[in-house]
Amino acid sequence: MKIFFTNETKKLDEYTIEHEPVSSIDLMERAASSVTFEIMSRWQRNTRIVVFAGPGNNGGDALAVARMLIEEGYKLETYLFNPFQKLSPDCSKNKDRLKDIEGIHLIEVIKGDFLPPRLDTQTLVIDGLFGSGLRTSLTGGFASVVQYINSSKAQVVSIDLPSGLFGEDNSENYSRNIIRATLTLTFQYPKLAFMLPENAEYVGEWKVIDIDIHPEIIEATPANFYYLETDEIAPLIKKRPKFAHKNNFGHTLIIAGSQGMMGAAVLATKAALHIGAGLVSVHSAQCGYAVLQSAVPEAMFLSDISQTHITEINIQKHYTTFGIGPGIGRNEETARAIEALFGQMRHPVVLDADAINMAATHPNWLSQLPANSILTPHIREFDRLFGQHDNMLERLKKATEMAKRYRLIIILKGANTAIVTPKEKVYFNSTGNPGMATAGSGDVLTGILSGLLSQGYLPHEAAVIGVFIHGLAGDIAAEEQSQEYITAGDIINHLGKAYKHLKNYFE
Repeated sequence: MKIFFTNETKKLDEYTIEHEPVSSIDLMERAASSVTFEIMSRWQRNTRIVVFAGPGNNGGDALAVARMLIEEGYKLETYLFNPFQKLSPDCSKNKDRLKDIEGIHLIEVIKGDFLPPRLDTQTLVIDGLFGSGLRTSLTGGFASVVQYINSSKAQVVSIDLPSGLFGEDNSENYSRNIIRATLTLTFQYPKLAFMLPENAEYVGEWKVIDIDIHPEIIEATPANFYYLETDEIAPLIKKRPKFAHKNNFGHTLIIAGSQGMMGAAVLATKAALHIGAGLVSVHSAQCGYAVLQSAVPEAMFLSDISQTHITEINIQKHYTTFGIGPGIGRNEETARAIEALFGQMRHPVVLDADAINMAATHPNWLSQLPANSILTPHIREFDRLFGQHDNMLERLKKATEMAKRYRLIIILKGANTAIVTPKEKVYFNSTGNPGMATAGSGDVLTGILSGLLSQGYLPHEAAVIGVFIHGLAGDIAAEEQSQEYITAGDIINHLGKAYKHLKNYFE
């Protein structure tokens, strides 16, 4: 699913109006109907509802929703803020339509004599003050209304965008004057701001409402940001030939573990096997021999000369890919051993955890990696590698720049994990849950990505499939046993169900 910038919304609407064809007021009616249906599915008819509508088309949406809810038996108080006595044409039409409804409680606020209604925990506020057209921070009376709503304990449904929030960059916005929504019902596509953790307190839960924007304009309009969903990932899953054998699915070398951190090597190795790699070998310190051979008997163990950490890696076989980093520590001998590998690498590799931390102190590493290698930093690792950043949007800009410069794929881990490609495309993941913020989860992802590369998936395919299926396995685990009890091992144990879900999606 493409993520368009909010300044493109008007173009998408206008094309739909011209080529469907449909009038702008009827397109608004379509959007309002979808919002109304969603509200009705969540709140009963005895819910006290207060609607706050602004003078533009977002206000027109809110007035249309108010009318439809009244027709469905809800009781509403509706406030239309029109301080400059100038409504958009469609907002004005919906004002007239609402006034024709019997028993309507509509108050049009023109001057500064607004007497705010009582808002409490039993109140549902519908926020239709401003939507995607806003370009400057709210001030004056509108800011006061936003602050009043935020100071209450009412639940808030925002239409398209929480009022005051910009669709993309909010670094210069005034946070006090942004609605803090319980639920945001956004039209046709998610907004970039929804993907960024710094905006979570404003957006709340969000859901895309399909209003049937013309598919031709969606297809024709380029985008650099995408939101990954099942129907985009499922077609990428390869079917195994009937007469396949293990050598058809590659040989992964996991370079992981050191004294006291062998669990990371175990998790990455198990994940690579569970995702379907044909063969998996592990190079680690001697202390890991008994651990790996007993915990993962399907894997082969290659022992380092050192008892405690990796010091030398001799490549004697043709490996399809390497997964490097989980639990290796930051010993300089280990760093030299990894750097010596770079000249022998012919295919994309996966770097994670301590390999990324060591890359931060060995900046020449990035230029030595094979093109389309995959880095999987979390926020702190990313900042160690590329410098301190104030927010996620800054990190995404830097990740896009670095991915292009070094021809790498950077997976910036977190909620809505972002996959950044050398072609400056950013893919946000839709799967996963807070229960996956647990020790070893990243090691599992390293194994998954390495195993997919070994099977012949293109690097960008391995990245999006790997991140998606990792999160999906976590979601299945959470559904079966609750988020609070998920471990990294649970993610591995549910990879089979996640894989099956994707393979059977279109059947």
